[in-house]
Amino acid sequence: MRISRSTGYALLAVGYIAQNQDKDIVLSQNIAEQYDIPLEYLLKILQQLVRANVLRSKRGPRGGFSLAKPTKKITMLEIIEGVDGPMTSQLNLAEQTGGEKFSVRAEQVYEKAIAQARNVFGKAKLSNLIQGK
Repeated sequence: MRISRSTGYALLAVGYIAQNQDKDIVLSQNIAEQYDIPLEYLLKILQQLVRANVLRSKRGPRGGFSLAKPTKKITMLEIIEGVDGPMTSQLNLAEQTGGEKFSVRAEQVYEKAIAQARNVFGKAKLSNLIQGK
């Protein structure tokens, strides 16, 4: 399994917003400067997170980003899937080989690993990541 650079930036951005939520609205420029992320690239990622209901955006001169819900209700899985899409198995080995036993078993192992990863990421709450628990 590979986590994309976009997802890495998304995790950094959401963490930054969560740690600075006392300011209500966080400017994308501040995130970009803090972590040396190209601003246009970051803006695309932040909009994906808005569509995934992880973040809210406010337009205008006093605009920026804030969390869409409390940190204890945001999971790493939501952030990952908000940027990279659903974490699913797309091997289709059994179909490709006409159901050969090896390919069926290999696909089952892969699907189990994906399910476990989804479970781990789904339990990782933003609040715990920020507090170090």
